Amino acid sequence: MMKAVTTSELTRKFGLLTAVNKVDLEIERGEIFGLLGPNGAGKTTLTKLLATLLTPTSGRAWVWGHEVQSNPHEVRRLIGIVFQDPSIDEKLTGREHLELHARLYGMRNGSQRRERIRLVLELVGLAERANSLLETYSGGMQRRLEIARGLLHYPRVLFLDEPTLGLDAQTRRLIWDYIKELNRREGVTVMLMTHYMEEADYLCDRVAIMDQGHIVALGTPESLKRGVGADVISLQVSGSRDLAELLRRERWIKRVEERDGNLALWVEDGESKLPQVAVLAWERGINIRSMNLEKPSLEDVFLKLTGRRIREEEGDSGEYIKRIIRSRKRR
Repeated sequence: MMKAVTTSELTRKFGLLTAVNKVDLEIERGEIFGLLGPNGAGKTTLTKLLATLLTPTSGRAWVWGHEVQSNPHEVRRLIGIVFQDPSIDEKLTGREHLELHARLYGMRNGSQRRERIRLVLELVGLAERANSLLETYSGGMQRRLEIARGLLHYPRVLFLDEPTLGLDAQTRRLIWDYIKELNRREGVTVMLMTHYMEEADYLCDRVAIMDQGHIVALGTPESLKRGVGADVISLQVSGSRDLAELLRRERWIKRVEERDGNLALWVEDGESKLPQVAVLAWERGINIRSMNLEKPSLEDVFLKLTGRRIREEEGDSGEYIKRIIRSRKRR
Protein backbone atom coordinates (compact mmCIF):
# COMPACT_ATOMS: atom_id res chain seq x y z
CA MET A 1 0.00 0.00 0.00
CA MET A 2 1.15 3.52 -0.77
CA LYS A 3 2.87 5.24 2.17
CA ALA A 4 1.91 8.61 3.59
CA VAL A 5 5.52 9.85 3.29
CA THR A 6 8.56 8.28 1.65
CA THR A 7 12.07 9.65 1.27
CA SER A 8 15.07 8.19 -0.52
CA GLU A 9 18.54 9.51 0.35
CA LEU A 10 17.00 12.95 0.84
CA THR A 11 19.75 15.53 1.33
CA ARG A 12 19.87 19.28 1.83
CA LYS A 13 23.06 21.30 2.13
CA PHE A 14 23.59 24.93 3.11
CA GLY A 15 27.12 25.70 2.01
CA LEU A 16 29.43 23.56 4.17
CA LEU A 17 26.60 22.42 6.43
CA THR A 18 24.67 19.27 5.51
CA ALA A 19 21.42 19.84 7.40
CA VAL A 20 19.70 16.67 6.12
CA ASN A 21 21.99 13.83 5.12
CA LYS A 22 20.70 10.93 2.96
CA VAL A 23 17.53 10.40 4.96
CA ASP A 24 15.45 7.31 4.16
CA LEU A 25 11.98 7.21 5.74
CA GLU A 26 8.66 5.47 5.27
CA ILE A 27 5.68 6.77 7.25
CA GLU A 28 2.50 4.73 7.29
CA ARG A 29 -0.95 6.15 6.64
CA GLY A 30 -2.73 7.14 9.83
CA GLU A 31 0.23 6.90 12.17
CA ILE A 32 1.66 9.53 14.47
CA PHE A 33 5.33 9.58 13.55
CA GLY A 34 7.84 11.45 15.67
CA LEU A 35 11.08 13.02 14.53
CA LEU A 36 13.08 13.51 17.70
CA GLY A 37 16.31 15.44 18.07
CA PRO A 38 17.98 18.56 19.48
CA ASN A 39 17.83 22.02 17.97
CA GLY A 40 19.94 22.00 14.82
CA ALA A 41 19.49 18.28 14.16
CA GLY A 42 17.74 18.91 10.82
CA LYS A 43 14.11 18.33 11.83
CA THR A 44 12.74 21.64 10.55
CA THR A 45 14.77 21.44 7.35
CA LEU A 46 13.35 17.97 6.67
CA THR A 47 9.84 19.31 7.28
CA LYS A 48 10.38 22.14 4.81
CA LEU A 49 11.67 19.71 2.19
CA LEU A 50 8.57 17.56 2.52
CA ALA A 51 6.30 20.63 2.51
CA THR A 52 7.88 21.92 -0.76
CA LEU A 53 9.31 25.00 1.01
CA LEU A 54 12.88 23.91 0.22
CA THR A 55 14.27 21.93 -2.69
CA PRO A 56 16.59 19.01 -1.95
CA THR A 57 20.24 19.10 -2.89
CA SER A 58 19.87 15.44 -3.83
CA GLY A 59 17.57 12.51 -3.20
CA ARG A 60 13.79 12.32 -3.58
CA ALA A 61 10.63 12.49 -1.48
CA TRP A 62 6.98 11.56 -1.97
CA VAL A 63 3.88 12.60 -0.03
CA TRP A 64 0.84 10.37 -0.57
CA GLY A 65 2.50 9.03 -3.72
CA HIS A 66 3.22 12.45 -5.25
CA GLU A 67 6.84 13.36 -5.87
CA VAL A 68 7.63 16.55 -3.98
CA GLN A 69 9.79 18.24 -6.61
CA SER A 70 7.86 17.34 -9.75
CA ASN A 71 4.34 17.75 -8.30
CA PRO A 72 4.54 20.39 -5.55
CA HIS A 73 1.03 21.79 -6.07
CA GLU A 74 -0.60 18.40 -5.43
CA VAL A 75 1.61 17.87 -2.36
CA ARG A 76 0.56 21.25 -0.93
CA ARG A 77 -3.08 20.33 -1.41
CA LEU A 78 -2.56 17.17 0.64
CA ILE A 79 -0.65 18.59 3.61
CA GLY A 80 -1.25 20.85 6.57
CA ILE A 81 1.57 22.44 8.51
CA VAL A 82 1.98 24.14 11.88
CA PHE A 83 5.29 25.97 12.01
CA GLN A 84 7.48 26.30 15.08
CA ASP A 85 7.05 30.09 15.14
CA PRO A 86 3.49 31.39 15.76
CA SER A 87 1.80 33.04 12.76
CA ILE A 88 -1.51 34.63 13.71
CA ASP A 89 -3.08 38.10 13.49
CA GLU A 90 -4.10 39.00 17.04
CA LYS A 91 -6.56 41.66 15.82
CA LEU A 92 -8.80 38.99 14.31
CA THR A 93 -11.17 36.69 16.13
CA GLY A 94 -10.60 32.96 16.03
CA ARG A 95 -13.42 32.52 13.53
CA GLU A 96 -12.18 35.40 11.32
CA HIS A 97 -8.68 33.94 11.30
CA LEU A 98 -9.95 30.56 10.11
CA GLU A 99 -12.33 32.18 7.60
CA LEU A 100 -9.39 34.05 6.04
CA HIS A 101 -7.27 30.93 5.74
CA ALA A 102 -10.14 28.81 4.46
CA ARG A 103 -10.56 31.27 1.59
CA LEU A 104 -6.80 31.14 0.95
CA TYR A 105 -7.09 27.35 0.78
CA GLY A 106 -9.70 27.84 -1.96
CA MET A 107 -12.74 26.72 0.04
CA ARG A 108 -15.30 28.69 -2.00
CA ASN A 109 -18.58 27.15 -0.84
CA GLY A 110 -19.69 29.39 2.03
CA SER A 111 -21.88 26.92 3.92
CA GLN A 112 -19.31 24.12 3.67
CA ARG A 113 -16.57 26.50 4.75
CA ARG A 114 -18.51 27.67 7.82
CA GLU A 115 -19.35 24.09 8.79
CA ARG A 116 -15.72 23.04 8.51
CA ILE A 117 -14.63 25.99 10.66
CA ARG A 118 -17.22 24.99 13.26
CA LEU A 119 -15.96 21.40 13.28
CA VAL A 120 -12.26 22.19 13.65
CA LEU A 121 -12.95 24.75 16.39
CA GLU A 122 -14.91 22.08 18.22
CA LEU A 123 -12.14 19.55 17.69
CA VAL A 124 -9.53 21.75 19.41
CA GLY A 125 -11.89 22.93 22.14
CA LEU A 126 -12.22 26.55 21.00
CA ALA A 127 -15.86 26.70 19.87
CA GLU A 128 -16.85 28.91 22.83
CA ARG A 129 -14.03 31.38 22.10
CA ALA A 130 -14.58 31.54 18.33
CA ASN A 131 -15.67 35.20 18.44
CA SER A 132 -12.96 36.39 20.84
CA LEU A 133 -9.98 38.38 19.59
CA LEU A 134 -6.81 36.33 19.35
CA GLU A 135 -5.00 38.83 21.55
CA THR A 136 -7.15 37.49 24.41
CA TYR A 137 -6.10 33.87 23.75
CA SER A 138 -3.47 32.20 25.90
CA GLY A 139 -0.38 30.74 24.22
CA GLY A 140 -1.90 27.28 24.37
CA MET A 141 -5.16 28.45 22.81
CA GLN A 142 -3.30 30.17 19.98
CA ARG A 143 -1.38 26.96 19.34
CA ARG A 144 -4.60 24.96 19.23
CA LEU A 145 -6.05 27.46 16.75
CA GLU A 146 -3.00 26.99 14.52
CA ILE A 147 -3.57 23.24 14.60
CA ALA A 148 -7.23 23.83 13.66
CA ARG A 149 -6.06 26.03 10.78
CA GLY A 150 -3.81 23.24 9.52
CA LEU A 151 -6.82 20.90 9.39
CA LEU A 152 -9.23 23.19 7.52
CA HIS A 153 -8.73 21.73 4.05
CA TYR A 154 -8.89 18.04 5.07
CA PRO A 155 -5.15 17.31 4.74
CA ARG A 156 -3.90 13.74 4.48
CA VAL A 157 -0.65 14.58 6.31
CA LEU A 158 -0.22 17.16 9.07
CA PHE A 159 3.28 18.42 9.91
CA LEU A 160 3.67 19.74 13.47
CA ASP A 161 6.99 21.47 14.10
CA GLU A 162 7.58 21.78 17.86
CA PRO A 163 3.84 22.31 18.53
CA THR A 164 4.24 22.77 22.30
CA LEU A 165 7.46 24.78 22.39
CA GLY A 166 7.41 27.34 25.20
CA LEU A 167 4.14 26.12 26.73
CA ASP A 168 3.73 25.13 30.36
CA ALA A 169 3.48 21.43 31.28
CA GLN A 170 -0.30 21.41 31.79
CA THR A 171 -1.03 23.16 28.46
CA ARG A 172 1.45 20.90 26.70
CA ARG A 173 -0.42 17.83 27.92
CA LEU A 174 -3.72 19.29 26.67
CA ILE A 175 -2.18 19.85 23.22
CA TRP A 176 -1.01 16.22 23.22
CA ASP A 177 -4.55 15.04 23.88
CA TYR A 178 -5.91 17.21 21.04
CA ILE A 179 -3.31 15.76 18.66
CA LYS A 180 -4.33 12.21 19.59
CA GLU A 181 -8.00 13.10 19.13
CA LEU A 182 -7.53 14.70 15.70
CA ASN A 183 -5.51 11.68 14.59
CA ARG A 184 -8.36 9.40 15.72
CA ARG A 185 -11.28 11.46 14.43
CA GLU A 186 -9.80 12.87 11.24
CA GLY A 187 -7.67 9.86 10.30
CA VAL A 188 -4.87 12.27 9.46
CA THR A 189 -1.25 11.12 9.42
CA VAL A 190 0.77 13.26 11.82
CA MET A 191 4.50 13.92 11.50
CA LEU A 192 5.66 15.49 14.74
CA MET A 193 9.01 17.26 15.07
CA THR A 194 10.04 17.69 18.69
CA HIS A 195 12.94 17.73 21.13
CA TYR A 196 10.68 16.86 24.08
CA MET A 197 11.36 13.20 24.90
CA GLU A 198 8.15 12.71 26.88
CA GLU A 199 6.12 14.23 24.03
CA ALA A 200 7.42 11.71 21.52
CA ASP A 201 7.00 8.86 24.00
CA TYR A 202 3.37 9.76 24.79
CA LEU A 203 2.16 10.53 21.28
CA CYS A 204 4.06 8.56 18.69
CA ASP A 205 3.47 5.15 17.17
CA ARG A 206 7.05 5.24 15.89
CA VAL A 207 9.99 7.56 16.43
CA ALA A 208 13.05 8.42 14.35
CA ILE A 209 15.93 9.95 16.29
CA MET A 210 17.78 12.54 14.25
CA ASP A 211 21.24 13.92 14.99
CA GLN A 212 23.41 16.16 12.79
CA GLY A 213 21.26 15.50 9.74
CA HIS A 214 21.22 11.70 10.08
CA ILE A 215 18.55 9.26 11.22
CA VAL A 216 20.44 7.35 13.94
CA ALA A 217 17.57 5.14 15.20
CA LEU A 218 14.04 4.22 14.15
CA GLY A 219 11.35 2.19 15.90
CA THR A 220 8.52 2.27 18.39
CA PRO A 221 9.31 4.13 21.62
CA GLU A 222 9.19 0.82 23.51
CA SER A 223 11.52 -1.01 21.13
CA LEU A 224 14.04 1.83 21.22
CA LYS A 225 14.00 1.88 25.01
CA ARG A 226 14.36 -1.89 25.23
CA GLY A 227 17.51 -1.60 23.14
CA VAL A 228 19.14 0.57 25.81
CA GLY A 229 19.09 -2.03 28.58
CA ALA A 230 17.15 -3.47 31.45
CA ASP A 231 14.74 -1.89 33.92
CA VAL A 232 16.14 -1.02 37.36
CA ILE A 233 14.34 -1.92 40.61
CA SER A 234 15.57 0.16 43.56
CA LEU A 235 14.96 -1.17 47.08
CA GLN A 236 15.24 0.29 50.56
CA VAL A 237 15.59 -2.72 52.85
CA SER A 238 16.77 -3.88 56.24
CA GLY A 239 19.47 -6.50 55.81
CA SER A 240 20.47 -5.49 52.29
CA ARG A 241 23.56 -7.73 52.19
CA ASP A 242 21.56 -10.89 52.97
CA LEU A 243 18.99 -10.03 50.31
CA ALA A 244 21.72 -9.13 47.81
CA GLU A 245 23.32 -12.55 48.17
CA LEU A 246 19.95 -14.22 47.74
CA LEU A 247 19.05 -12.20 44.65
CA ARG A 248 22.41 -12.85 42.96
CA ARG A 249 21.41 -16.51 42.73
CA GLU A 250 18.36 -15.69 40.60
CA ARG A 251 19.05 -16.10 36.89
CA TRP A 252 16.42 -13.55 35.85
CA ILE A 253 18.29 -10.78 37.67
CA LYS A 254 21.05 -9.49 35.40
CA ARG A 255 22.89 -7.46 37.99
CA VAL A 256 22.71 -6.54 41.68
CA GLU A 257 24.38 -3.51 43.24
CA GLU A 258 24.42 -2.23 46.81
CA ARG A 259 24.09 1.54 47.09
CA ASP A 260 24.46 3.06 50.57
CA GLY A 261 22.74 0.12 52.18
CA ASN A 262 20.06 -0.05 49.47
CA LEU A 263 19.84 -2.33 46.45
CA ALA A 264 19.56 -1.82 42.70
CA LEU A 265 18.50 -4.73 40.50
CA TRP A 266 18.74 -4.86 36.69
CA VAL A 267 15.90 -6.95 35.23
CA GLU A 268 13.81 -7.37 32.09
CA ASP A 269 10.11 -6.45 32.30
CA GLY A 270 10.44 -4.81 35.70
CA GLU A 271 6.70 -4.58 36.43
CA SER A 272 6.31 -8.36 36.43
CA LYS A 273 9.39 -8.86 38.62
CA LEU A 274 8.35 -6.58 41.50
CA PRO A 275 6.13 -9.25 43.15
CA GLN A 276 8.89 -11.86 42.84
CA VAL A 277 11.37 -9.62 44.62
CA ALA A 278 8.83 -8.94 47.37
CA VAL A 279 8.15 -12.66 47.86
CA LEU A 280 11.86 -13.53 48.07
CA ALA A 281 12.38 -10.86 50.73
CA TRP A 282 9.28 -11.93 52.68
CA GLU A 283 10.39 -15.60 52.70
CA ARG A 284 13.67 -14.54 54.35
CA GLY A 285 11.98 -12.19 56.81
CA ILE A 286 13.59 -9.12 55.24
CA ASN A 287 11.57 -5.93 55.47
CA ILE A 288 11.31 -3.86 52.28
CA ARG A 289 10.66 -0.21 53.19
CA SER A 290 10.19 0.98 49.61
CA MET A 291 10.44 -0.22 46.00
CA ASN A 292 10.89 1.93 42.91
CA LEU A 293 10.97 0.96 39.24
CA GLU A 294 13.04 2.99 36.76
CA LYS A 295 12.58 2.26 33.07
CA PRO A 296 14.85 3.42 30.24
CA SER A 297 13.68 6.63 28.57
CA LEU A 298 14.13 8.05 25.09
CA GLU A 299 16.65 10.37 26.72
CA ASP A 300 18.70 7.25 27.56
CA VAL A 301 18.36 6.10 23.95
CA PHE A 302 19.72 9.42 22.66
CA LEU A 303 22.55 9.34 25.21
CA LYS A 304 23.56 5.83 24.17
CA LEU A 305 23.52 6.69 20.45
CA THR A 306 25.24 10.09 20.58
CA GLY A 307 27.18 10.14 23.84
CA ARG A 308 25.34 13.20 25.14
CA ARG A 309 21.94 14.19 26.45
CA ILE A 310 19.50 16.00 24.19
CA ARG A 311 19.08 18.81 26.74
CA GLU A 312 22.75 19.69 26.33
CA GLU A 313 21.80 20.89 22.82
CA GLU A 314 18.64 22.83 23.70
CA GLY A 315 20.34 26.18 24.08
CA ASP A 316 21.60 28.30 21.21
CA SER A 317 20.89 26.28 18.05
CA GLY A 318 22.96 28.76 16.05
CA GLU A 319 26.00 27.99 18.18
CA TYR A 320 25.27 24.28 17.79
CA ILE A 321 25.31 24.62 14.00
CA LYS A 322 28.59 26.58 14.17
CA ARG A 323 30.15 23.75 16.18
CA ILE A 324 29.07 21.24 13.51
CA ILE A 325 30.59 23.38 10.76
CA ARG A 326 33.86 23.75 12.70
CA SER A 327 34.07 20.02 13.32
CA ARG A 328 33.51 19.21 9.62
CA LYS A 329 36.09 21.71 8.48
CA ARG A 330 38.67 19.85 10.58
CA ARG A 331 37.91 16.49 8.89
